[in-house]
Amino acid sequence: MKLISPLAAISLAVLLFVPQFGFAGDGHDHGSPAPAATGSALPRFAAASELFELVGVLNGKQITLYLDRAADNSPVTEAQIELDIGGQKFKATKQGSDEFEIVLPEAPKPGELSITATVTAGTETDLLAAELDVHEAEHTDEAEHAHSWKEYAIWVMGASQRWSC
Repeated sequence: MKLISPLAAISLAVLLFVPQFGFAGDGHDHGSPAPAATGSALPRFAAASELFELVGVLNGKQITLYLDRAADNSPVTEAQIELDIGGQKFKATKQGSDEFEIVLPEAPKPGELSITATVTAGTETDLLAAELDVHEAEHTDEAEHAHSWKEYAIWVMGASQRWSC
């Protein structure tokens, strides 16, 4: 007994594997999709107050700090920054025009670290608090298997042959 005719199987395959043609109207063309992130982001923390915004990026045992004014987001180029990380105090050194850096004695272990920053810029002094969440490195040894449209077409053709018997 035939469950499905070969003509119906071919029609089904065409509907499944031929792309649907949709045309965007004026102003609705979104262009190419945004590229997907391929790597993992470095651990970071952010702290803000009425005066300052501080962002720190951890790379191994180096913390790069970016300090901006909260009112207009302009970089603070001349400041003294001291971090208290887990009870240890570290003084930041200026790197370039708008970056500061701290080098820790060793890379932090995975977990949450409480960070308190004392920022002094000119006559303004502020205390900011944040948490840094450090995760273990993820293992991505296994590649993801993706099926191509050709594999699906072969499966449909095989199924249509079986149904037509």
